[in-house]
Amino acid sequence: MDRVTNSSFNLVVGITGASGAIYAKVFMDGLMAHAKLGSRIGVVMSENAKKVWALELDNEDYKNYPFEFYSAQDFNAPFASGSSSFQALVICPCSMGTLGRVAAGISNDLLTRCADVMLKERRKVIFTVRETPYNLIHIKNMETVTLAGGIICPASPSFYSKPEGIEDLAKTVTQRLHQLCGLGPTGFRWNESEV
Repeated sequence: MDRVTNSSFNLVVGITGASGAIYAKVFMDGLMAHAKLGSRIGVVMSENAKKVWALELDNEDYKNYPFEFYSAQDFNAPFASGSSSFQALVICPCSMGTLGRVAAGISNDLLTRCADVMLKERRKVIFTVRETPYNLIHIKNMETVTLAGGIICPASPSFYSKPEGIEDLAKTVTQRLHQLCGLGPTGFRWNESEV
């Protein structure tokens, strides 16, 4: 079970059309406790992401989360501005198209605008990239956003915790996302007690 250590953390979750809807689901499941304690969770989900979710998970359960969902063209969302109280952005999963637009400074929708804002304000932006293999363009774009202050956290699950199913496997990635956001230590740690 995830332990909540920061009860007031405002976070944006970006969900793109990359394969890996299970990561978005498990990550948002882990955010439920934070929302109950007063954290604001804003979600920007592309139309392709909704299609991929339905294809891969056989449901539309993203509609059931009590988070604030924003249209990709809603530039009135609070996190479209650096004056907002949102502290971090996690793009999970992150398509290479989204990564490329952010790397090039193209703010053509709310998600890429939010990434641009978070980077300029020196706030956390975490890209859960989902592609294999990487071509040189992907690698250069990852370098660019890293140099700009972003964090690349590939959707590469670990196996040393001996996950028992697909959600446990996805948690090995999403619990790292929680840690990278500063939402407290969660899950398996090598040669340490699980918290």
